[in-house]
Amino acid sequence: MTAPSTFGLSSEARNLHWLLTNLVEEVPGLLSVAVVSSDGLLLLSSDPGRNAEARAGREGRPKGPRGSSADLATIVSGIGSLTIGAAKLMDSGAVRHTMVAMDEGSVFVMSISDGSLLGVHGSADCDMSVVAYHMALFVGRAGHVLTPELRSELRKSLEDESTGSAR
Repeated sequence: MTAPSTFGLSSEARNLHWLLTNLVEEVPGLLSVAVVSSDGLLLLSSDPGRNAEARAGREGRPKGPRGSSADLATIVSGIGSLTIGAAKLMDSGAVRHTMVAMDEGSVFVMSISDGSLLGVHGSADCDMSVVAYHMALFVGRAGHVLTPELRSELRKSLEDESTGSAR
């Protein structure tokens, strides 16, 4: 994974980048990872270039969200919204995690804090229990530091990165 530039970011933001990089590097079969705010905005993501290389290596046809992290963020936000609505209708308490298993992969969504979500797109051969375990570790380590100020900083950092602006 090519780490995004963390120059100029707070130590909390750099730590979250490190946790995400660690998640991607330690868990085999992950194609894309995204942290999404409660309003559906992408805050943090894995490197889409690495995801494209991993997908192209299998059968020559791309698998997974076309725009990688941005599309994964949209999917995660939608799944999160749907499951939260279902839990309210069923009067079953808060949603902790959701898994969608497909023929050629899986999508995992886990609540972080105050509506933020961690989403992972895994290949068909990823070990779901290992993915869930490492996601829980990420959530446990990231949940208490994901403050409104940090979410704002992460969002601005992504915007700067996409427009090529210097921080």
